Amino acid sequence: MKIFCVGRNYAAHASELGNEIPDEPVIFMKPKSALLQQHTPFYYPEFTNELHYEAELVLRISKNGKYIQEKFAGKYYDAITTGIDFTARDIQNELKAKGLPWEKAKAWDNSAVIGKWVPVADIKNKKDISFGLYKNKEMVQKGSSALMLHNFDSIVSYISNFFSVNIGDVIFTGTPAGVGEVVVGDELEGFMEEASMFRLEIK
Repeated sequence: MKIFCVGRNYAAHASELGNEIPDEPVIFMKPKSALLQQHTPFYYPEFTNELHYEAELVLRISKNGKYIQEKFAGKYYDAITTGIDFTARDIQNELKAKGLPWEKAKAWDNSAVIGKWVPVADIKNKKDISFGLYKNKEMVQKGSSALMLHNFDSIVSYISNFFSVNIGDVIFTGTPAGVGEVVVGDELEGFMEEASMFRLEIK
């Protein structure tokens, strides 16, 4: 299993962090150990003092492929959910300032949260899926796949030019504006089209 992530896929989020809007998808990866298993508590990592949530729509790959044409890419994923790409922002900023890779800030154990899967066939319009994140019952992020710089099919096609995609892989498709800090005791709940996808407490 591979976890692909897309950075800076919403213009407003790129702007809020002072990043340039990219011409093509920004791809990074998390290891399998980054996936928070169901019914496993999420503990605030000891190595950061600035832990941020980033809510995202997540795709589940259902077919093996390589060099996938965009017009066929929709056949390679079968389910979508909302997840969190947790980020140690203080560490990421230090790494970015030195021109170094982001893995220490993004790819640590349990840094990827995935909600319950919804079959693509059950979604009315995958080009305009609304989703959001509540922190302590207050909405802190709200986005839509319609606002993505690169849509689902273009992302799958792009990734497949560099990596094989395999059954069970997942793709975090980018976060909208509104990312922010969490502390111990915060409760997070992710939604997609008004349906709750996951609940999580920071311990």
